[in-house]
Amino acid sequence: MILHRILIVDDESQIQTMLRIALESAGYETRAALTGADAVRLAASIAPDAVLLDLGLPDRDGKDVLKDIRSFSQVPIIVLSARDREAEKVAALDLGADDYLEKPFGVSELQARLRTAARHVARSSQQIDRVELGDLVIDLDRHLVTKGAETVRLTPKEYGLLRVLARNAGKVVTHRQILTAVWGPAHQDDTQYLRVFIGQLRAKIEPDPSFPTIILTEPGAGYRMVF
Repeated sequence: MILHRILIVDDESQIQTMLRIALESAGYETRAALTGADAVRLAASIAPDAVLLDLGLPDRDGKDVLKDIRSFSQVPIIVLSARDREAEKVAALDLGADDYLEKPFGVSELQARLRTAARHVARSSQQIDRVELGDLVIDLDRHLVTKGAETVRLTPKEYGLLRVLARNAGKVVTHRQILTAVWGPAHQDDTQYLRVFIGQLRAKIEPDPSFPTIILTEPGAGYRMVF
């Protein structure tokens, strides 16, 4: 899938101008919203292919805007986040944002995140039953994981963890989302527990667990499976 129309939601005119010039020069069509109210209205009326959403808006909390858009659309939403607002970034991801960019960011990084969002949308449009990453094959329909000619033996929790990441390949999945899905709501804050299982899983599937290339850590937020 190719993303064409991007809705930029940011009340800083310099950032708006920079993003519009960069994206339009790369072939995207852009629309801009300076307020949360305009963002929700445009998201509903023009049906953008992706939304770039700053959380610090003048009229509404960006997370409330995210919730409103999510009530009627599954459009990819990439949060634009300042480094000192990490808690808000994670909260936005928990509410359904697909990715985030920390300010300041480069145009090439933004375009890479948009390409990732496009691939995730394409995969999400159909049930993902099989993921192939080099010699690693995750067959979710058969509950089978192989690495080359070898079957990878996983515990039920390790497999559940891998399944959540594979179903959301390319997307940031927060600690809370993973813990709730695999261990239940009572364990949604047990991030140290999750870190241990991520280490066990990497030891079984990564070419070099010391330098992971399949399951990446998103500092302070969660994990992302590369695809």
